[in-house]
Amino acid sequence: MPHILIVDDSSTYVNFLKRVLEKHGYQISIASHGEEGVEKAKELLPDLVIMDIIMPGLNGFKATRRITHDSKTESIPVLIVSTKKMESDRAWGLLQGAKAFLVKPVKEEDLLKTIKTLLNA
Repeated sequence: MPHILIVDDSSTYVNFLKRVLEKHGYQISIASHGEEGVEKAKELLPDLVIMDIIMPGLNGFKATRRITHDSKTESIPVLIVSTKKMESDRAWGLLQGAKAFLVKPVKEEDLLKTIKTLLNA
């Protein structure tokens, strides 16, 4: 069962993601801010990270960069899921090392399709 780390400070959105992903057989871990997300990525070595951008402290762009530029975690795909919807946000997220970018509120089928694609890459 693939292991996904969710990094998001919104308990409402975390609960939505957790419910959807557990229903489809994924093991879930949660971090409530960027710094915790980077630490848990190094500790747990999940198969995928779902990253929000707007969080207190270390934002999702910086956390993504730390994960994707660290030799221990660089092979873990990061999927950014954020309310930021400008093309410049998407481009900047991908430049930080994210493999995909979805805009909240994300449709369940789009989320699952993107995760499957990233895990099979």
